[in-house]
Amino acid sequence: MRKLLVVIDMQNDFIDGSLGTKEAVAIVPSVVEKIKSYNTKDIFVTRDTHQPEYMQTQEGANLPVEHCIIGTKGWEIESSIASLLKDAVIIDKPTFGSTELASKIKEIADKEEIEIELIGLCTDICVVSNALILKAYMPEVKISVDPACCAGVTPKKHLAALETMRSCQIAMP
Repeated sequence: MRKLLVVIDMQNDFIDGSLGTKEAVAIVPSVVEKIKSYNTKDIFVTRDTHQPEYMQTQEGANLPVEHCIIGTKGWEIESSIASLLKDAVIIDKPTFGSTELASKIKEIADKEEIEIELIGLCTDICVVSNALILKAYMPEVKISVDPACCAGVTPKKHLAALETMRSCQIAMP
């Protein structure tokens, strides 16, 4: 069985930039070790990607903090992680969840048996969104999230998102 790793939004702005947290900084070494345990050809990476007019969008109105503006340092994947992703598939997404990610992985699932593991940021926004989209696209594929390689906007929201995912049959180690 092929095991795929999905690395969600491990970008500078979410780690130590405009929306960074100490919890996000703390998971970087665990994320690096997790990535090293996979073949890079089995890794999918998302990048939250916004345009310069982000503040005029619906998301910008609800989260009025500029972040992950395409081409900026904050948009880039954290350097120790980026250095490990040479053959990974990178998907730029303009919103929380990516149907493009789900479609690409479903193409693989249609040809061979797979499992999917998700890690990254933020547990309560983009990780949960992508986990649930993947589950909707592939209800019979085992999908898991490693809580030690995720961080939420707050520790409380991280735990709440993990509980939501458990309720929707997303496995935890």
